Amino acid sequence: MTEQNGHKRRVRYRGTHPRTFEEKYKEHDPKRYADTVEKVIRKGSTPAGMHLPIMVEEILDVLQIAPGERGLDATLGYGGHTGKMLGCLQGQGHLYALDVDPIELAKTRTRLAEAGYGPDILTTLQCNFALLGSIAAEYGPFDFLLADLGVSSMQLDNPARGFSYKTDGPLDLRLDPTRGVPASERLMELDRAEIAGMLVENADEPYAEALAAEIRKTYRRGGKIDTTTRLREVVESCLAFLPEGQEKRETVKKTCQRTFQALRIDVNSEFEALSAFLNALPGALAGGGRVAVLSFHSGEDRLVKKAFGRYYREGIFSEISDGVIRPSAEECARNGRARSTKLRWARRA
Repeated sequence: MTEQNGHKRRVRYRGTHPRTFEEKYKEHDPKRYADTVEKVIRKGSTPAGMHLPIMVEEILDVLQIAPGERGLDATLGYGGHTGKMLGCLQGQGHLYALDVDPIELAKTRTRLAEAGYGPDILTTLQCNFALLGSIAAEYGPFDFLLADLGVSSMQLDNPARGFSYKTDGPLDLRLDPTRGVPASERLMELDRAEIAGMLVENADEPYAEALAAEIRKTYRRGGKIDTTTRLREVVESCLAFLPEGQEKRETVKKTCQRTFQALRIDVNSEFEALSAFLNALPGALAGGGRVAVLSFHSGEDRLVKKAFGRYYREGIFSEISDGVIRPSAEECARNGRARSTKLRWARRA
């Protein structure tokens, strides 16, 4: 309930601290409760409803954005990277930004407009970066381009989106909840071999065969796997043979993470989208254009490394990064979700 003066009443919750996504109302309002948000960040956590941009300084150093240039943020998200790149343009040039998620895109568009970035310098488009070829044909070529392949914290933390095993919610996992089928339906469509293959290819899951068998057994017995909690319980049941203790708890945690990752990649056709993006990349960059890609697991990084290497050998790229660039220890301590990040960059000939 909201009072006449606009003050939001304190959300009631059990205990001394808010625990659920909805209860963390101060974190959802960073402009009003900046001290609370900063305290959460200092603890190494991401405030509810927010996303902390990763490796900002390293990306800006790679992209070397100059006023007057034309750029593309292929994965807008919360707009953290976007805002920093817009700042480099100093009111000159133009930045285009894509996001497949209509829910978060609308919020970020409003947030950036309130920060002073209107349609004169920023154009936001709801589409998948797999359409890079057509986007570049209409708005490019681009002098700089960024793709942050990670799922946003806003999506991970919101139970209604079904991205995390840690909170109960519908097993959805779609980046665009208005298209395609939710993960609960997709999982039912797959046979045992397909589930095992998905777990190996998308997440290098060591218990892929056993977990695929457990999932299919659940369906044969008339059970449902339609919530995040239910999928976590299936993982726990699959690994029940492990000796009790900290090692088992850690194994269950990592298997849950990999299982949700593999299913999310499958539901959103993420590898196919990344391949289409990389295939269109040379034509999207202007001569001397720079590209930076943040990846978060080995499957993504392999695709990026292979494409960059091929374009370099063919003379399409004049420079590519020598290996991956990792976030600093200080950043990882401040933002735990940065730990698995790999940054690669390249320059168009």
